[in-house]
Order: sequence, then C-alpha cells, then structure tokens
Amino acid sequence: MKLLVTGGAGFIGSNFVYYMVNKYPNYHIINLDALTYAGNLENLLEVEHKPNYTFIKGDISDAQNVDGIFRNGVDIVVNFAAESHVDRSILEPGIFVQTNVMGTQVLLDAARKYNVKKYVQISTDEVYGTLGDTGMFTETTPLAPNSPYSASKTGGDLLVRAYHETFGMNVNITRCSNNYGPYHFPEKLIPLMISNALNDKQLPVYGDGLNIRDWLYVEDHCSAIDLVIHKGISGEVYNVGGNNERKNIQIVETILEALDKPKSLITYVADRPGHDRRYAIDATKIRNELGWQPKYNFETGIQKTIAWYLEHKDWWTRIQSGAYQEYYEKQYGGRLGD
Repeated sequence: MKLLVTGGAGFIGSNFVYYMVNKYPNYHIINLDALTYAGNLENLLEVEHKPNYTFIKGDISDAQNVDGIFRNGVDIVVNFAAESHVDRSILEPGIFVQTNVMGTQVLLDAARKYNVKKYVQISTDEVYGTLGDTGMFTETTPLAPNSPYSASKTGGDLLVRAYHETFGMNVNITRCSNNYGPYHFPEKLIPLMISNALNDKQLPVYGDGLNIRDWLYVEDHCSAIDLVIHKGISGEVYNVGGNNERKNIQIVETILEALDKPKSLITYVADRPGHDRRYAIDATKIRNELGWQPKYNFETGIQKTIAWYLEHKDWWTRIQSGAYQEYYEKQYGGRLGD
C-alpha cells in the first residue's frame, strides 16, 4: 500500500507521518512537501531513515511533478498541504488560493487519472464561519468562511465534493478543530505563548481574549484520519473535535501557571480583521459511525504539550532564528531535486 501524504513536513502532517510509518510498517509513506516557511524536515528526524518512508520536495500546484509521483504508483492520498495562517492570508490572499484551491485541483486530477483508491482532504472547522454562544458545527452546517484562508479551504473542499459527484471518486473530507501538540509552528497560539513565556517576553492576546476554540490533541486527530482512510464511507464529511472549548485567555493563563510565570506578561493587542468569535465541533458522526474516541482531554494534552516544548527548546529556537530551513540542503544536498 502506497500512501501519499502531502504537506507531511508541517505540524499535523508530520505527526500523521510518524503515526502511520510506525503503525503500518507494511505501508510505504511518501511525503510530498514544498518546505515553505512552516515545513520543517527536522520534524521527521526519527523516521527519515525508515525503509517505509520517502520524502519528495515539491509543490502540489506543480502538475508535472505531481503526475510523476502518481505515475510511480499511489493508492491513497491524504492532503494536508495548505497555507494555513489566517493573519498571513489577510496580507497575501493569492498564495492561499494557489495552494489551497489550485493545488487541490492538481491532486484531484492526478488521483482521478491514475485511479487512486481513496482521496482524503484534511480541512478545518473554519470553513463553517463563526458560532454564537450556543450550538456546534455539524457536517451539515452551511459553509460560511470569514477569512481568505478559510475561503480558500472551502474552495478546495467544494472541489473534492464535486469530483466525487461528477466523477464518482472515492473521497472523504475531514474538518477538525484547533490542533495542538508537538512540532506546532511557533507562530500559532499555544507554541507562541509557551516560547514567549519561557523567554519572559510579552504574550500578545488578540482583542479581549474571549474568542473560543475547541482544542484537539494532534495524536487524536491522526487516529481519526486513520479511521477515515480505512472505514470512511465514500463522499462523506467527518468532523473531528476534542470537545474541549476554551477561551483564548484561559489557554494563556493555563500556560503561564504551568510555567510559573506572571500574568503581567499578558498584553492585549488590536484584534485582527474578521476574527471569528467561537468554534465548536460536533464529532458525533465519526464517534458513532467509525468508532473514534480521543485519548486526551485538554488537561492531559496541554501538560503533555508544554512538557514537549520544555524538552525541545533547541527545535523551536532554531525555527525562531530561521536555522531550521538549512536542514534540507545539509541533509539532502539537492539530491531529491525541487
């Protein structure tokens, strides 16, 4: 079984690669990643020499390169590859459309051409927009994205649905709540707050800090995707959530308390445009139909995450300095091509 994981050097993708390489030694995991700013091969040091793992540097929008990979045999595609930071999408929307929409279309065309057995699109709860004080996103919630990032992810999702309806492709879409855990790029809320607190730097909190997110430990997300690959019904969407709603300020205060740092490090900054107030995922469908159960609640997951960042200070300081980007050339020296 050949499984192509796109974006496998990013946060969720690298955790998924670890999960699959170790759980399924008889599967060959091919990791295609463009190594843009958030792609980091140092995330995958422990698997890079395993016989059932191959890394290929490349962009999912490069149709010729993608075709060459599929020509050599691919059974399953799991597409994590995406521009994913909302703030960056506000500054440069075009990059998000190119990767998240056009790149998805390139993958779908190749998957259809070479009769891939299953295509799984990894999406986000942000495609649903925002919630009020009550209610949760279900798989039938209308799509109402509020940022260029979430709009581009919505576009990709709709293409996946269309290829199922038009061409009969075996596809699934998963939409997850906010992930956290090891190898999370330090621009995102939890790793940024941990690293700033450890360096006694100010912790910037948007607006009033009362925006609410549902938090999902990344290993639990990986186990859900594994189930969707093997048991997901063609054409179905599966929401994956941790049922761990927290206000942003609660997250920050939890981190400060765990690190024994003062709340005086918190500084409120101007809110970003179109900042969704609340997300909450109803994961009843994947629990009932596929039997998924998360292993971690937020209390256990956040402590595990904080401990990881304490133990891997070299990893995130290299990212903050930019030195992590040198690893590809050092390790591969261009042997894999671009």
